[in-house]
Amino acid sequence: MSEYLVVLFHSTNYAVWASDTLKRSDIWYKMVPVPRHLSSDCGSCVLLRKDDEQRVRTLLDERGIEYDRFAAFEYPD
Repeated sequence: MSEYLVVLFHSTNYAVWASDTLKRSDIWYKMVPVPRHLSSDCGSCVLLRKDDEQRVRTLLDERGIEYDRFAAFEYPD
């Protein structure tokens, strides 16, 4: 089971908005290019630890930041 997830967005604007929101929180994240094996309309996504999934979902929902989906992702530490 992967310890990381990526959040895919419908547009770059939402990805940047999510990054700005997460920057103000204590949640670890990284902006990364969308992995080739995942489809998305946007070229950037947010990488996060699986343990933070619910916190990130809550933050994005509270701020009205639309996303496509969360997907498991293998990320080398």
